[in-house]
Amino acid sequence: MRSLDLIKKIAPEIIDIVEKRYLILRAISYNQPIGRRTLSTQLDMKERTIRDEVDILKDKGLLNVDFVGMYITNEGKDLIRELNEIYGSLKGIPELEIMLKKILGIKKVIIVPGNLLEDRMILKDMGKITSKLIKDSVNSGDILGITGGSTMAAVAEAVVDDNKSRDITVIPARGGLGKDVNTQSNSIAAKLGEKLGGSYRLLYVPDGLEEEALELMLKNSEIRESVEMIENMDSLVFGIGRADDMAKRRNLSDDKIRELLDHGAVAEAFGHYFDIDGREIWEYKTIGITLKKYRQLENIIGVAGGEKKAQAIVAISTLNENMTLVTDQAAAKKILEIVY
Repeated sequence: MRSLDLIKKIAPEIIDIVEKRYLILRAISYNQPIGRRTLSTQLDMKERTIRDEVDILKDKGLLNVDFVGMYITNEGKDLIRELNEIYGSLKGIPELEIMLKKILGIKKVIIVPGNLLEDRMILKDMGKITSKLIKDSVNSGDILGITGGSTMAAVAEAVVDDNKSRDITVIPARGGLGKDVNTQSNSIAAKLGEKLGGSYRLLYVPDGLEEEALELMLKNSEIRESVEMIENMDSLVFGIGRADDMAKRRNLSDDKIRELLDHGAVAEAFGHYFDIDGREIWEYKTIGITLKKYRQLENIIGVAGGEKKAQAIVAISTLNENMTLVTDQAAAKKILEIVY
C-alpha cells in the first residue's frame, strides 16, 4: 500500500497510534468482557495508557464499558476486520507471504503478524483464518480429515456456526493421542462437523498400539469403515509437530528420542518422522492417514506457529506442494534464516 509508505515517512506517530488501538480492540474482542487492568497486563501496556485509549475508542462508538468490563460494538467489529489487512501491511506481511511461498514451493502461505509464543491471541487469529479456509474450500460430498492437538482445537473453536447445512463428513485423520479430551482428534472432529452443519465419524482407536493390537482393531467393522473413509478423504487440516515434542507425547523412550534426533529428525506428521529435507527417518505404527494418501491430496491446510516450529514447517512443506500454510510472523522469519 503506497499510501501507508507515505504516512510512515511523514507522520510515523500516526502508524504507532493505529497499531496500538488496533491491538487494544483485537484483545478486547477475543476476551470480552475484560477489565482495564487485565487488558493492561495482557498487552504489556501501562494501565493509564489503556484508560486513555479506551476513553477515545468508547467516544468513537467502537466499544462499550460497564461494571463487568469492556465489549466491542458492532461498529468496532467491522473496523477490526477492515484493519486486519492494514495491520498486516504495516508489518510487511504481504511481501513475507510471497517470499515464503516461493521458498517452500507450496500452494499458498498466510501469515499472522506477531509471535505465537509471546501472544496467545495469535493462535485464535490462526484458528479464525483456517476456519474460513475450510469453509471456502470444502465441496458437497467431501470427507474432511482433521488431526488432534491444541492448534486444531483452536481451529474448531474459531468456526462460526452460520446455520448452513453442508453435505460433508468430518473424520479424525488418525487415532487419539494424549490424555486431554479437548485436544483429541475425535472431539475436534465432532465439534468441527457440528459447527460446519455437516456430519462426523469417530475413530475409536488410541494412537499408540502394538502391531498385533492394530491388526485386531482393524477386524472391527466400524473401525475398518472409518479407516476406509480416511483413505477416501478429500481434504485435510492438520497441525505441524516438532519431532522431539511429538516423540515425548507418544511416550517414546529417551533412547529412541535421542536416536531420532541424532538421525536429524525435526518434524512429525501422521506418525512419520522427517529430517529438514523431508526424508523419512522412522515410522510409528498407527491407524489413520498414510503418507501415501497425504501425498495424493490436493486440498491440504497445515497450521503451525512460533519460531520453534520453523524447521518442522520446512520439512513438511517438501511432502506435498498442494499445502496451504497458516503460520505466524516469527516462524516465517525463522524459516528465512534457516533457508538463507
